[in-house]
Amino acid sequence: MNTNGFNQQKAEAFTEKMVEVLNLGSLALMTSVGHRTGLFDTMAVLPPATSDQIATAAGLHERYVREWLGAMTVGRLVDYDPATATYRLPAEHAAALTRTAAPNNIAAFTQYIGLLGSVEDGIVESFRRGGGVPYAAFPRFQEVMAEDSGQSVLPALFDHILPLVPGLIEALEQGIEVLDLGCGQGRALILMAQSFPNSRFTGYDLSDNGIAGAWAEAQQKGLTNIRFERLDAAALNEVSRYDLICTFDAIHDQAKPATVLRNIHHALKPDGIYLMQDIAGSSHVHNNFDHPMGPFLYTISCMHCMTVSLADNGEGLGAMWGQEKAQQMLTEAGFTRVEVKQLAHDIQNHYYICQK
Repeated sequence: MNTNGFNQQKAEAFTEKMVEVLNLGSLALMTSVGHRTGLFDTMAVLPPATSDQIATAAGLHERYVREWLGAMTVGRLVDYDPATATYRLPAEHAAALTRTAAPNNIAAFTQYIGLLGSVEDGIVESFRRGGGVPYAAFPRFQEVMAEDSGQSVLPALFDHILPLVPGLIEALEQGIEVLDLGCGQGRALILMAQSFPNSRFTGYDLSDNGIAGAWAEAQQKGLTNIRFERLDAAALNEVSRYDLICTFDAIHDQAKPATVLRNIHHALKPDGIYLMQDIAGSSHVHNNFDHPMGPFLYTISCMHCMTVSLADNGEGLGAMWGQEKAQQMLTEAGFTRVEVKQLAHDIQNHYYICQK
């Protein structure tokens, strides 16, 4: 301990932490590469194998695979036997790194790191000049979000999410009007339209690519009880039309979230339900100290959710707007009853059940 108040031991411990941050950040990028190239999926079904055998099985170039395996080995994600020069993905690691492990596949989420890094220059400039980075600067975001939803929302939709609202499954079976606002590529809505043919489904999203993809999949599946349209949620102007309105991680990105919530309130029938999935967290940073995904969620908020809103002269609410702010805004939008629920397997989201 220095007499001037400088704690050398604390400084050294913090330096070690920052070296760990550097290493873990690098591993996140390489984990994303392993996911996108299918290397984890390939290794999960292979016995211990050489880099050449792994590359051949995955249809990739060996030199790149070998260097990637180096990062995975020293990062302790992959086991290596120097006597046989073979690599093995332990089953316990595959359970968090492969597509068949969804919804527990953490590798899919590491794609966000490289995606956010691609707009770092624009974010730094926004720090200096204000404004934000527009949605169009994130060319893969729809794709990654669709995969994220595909392994988190879709598998839980019928057994966990929809049953949060008593009687909703039965109502969908009988036939109701449903809107998914900010539907992206429409995967949740398409799944519901397939399962509940007596109900009618509408999906609105601002993304041309998202709507085009949604229409293509719906037509490929021959669905006639669903429609998609490009629409800014802030421009929604329907009254007492829907029995159920859903938003899945969509409100905190909006330029005008208060307007969107009021629009949703107006568009619901008097006895309708608004089901809002949004990021689990508190509006107060000190309450998020122990959040298991806190740094990740604040980073995504700063480098995507907040900035795309600010780029549109919006409020810049951000992903970590928190339960307190969400409940306040829902009340101000006109909802008189709001229940907040969390699923045991989902540490990332809260589910708000809202009634007029």
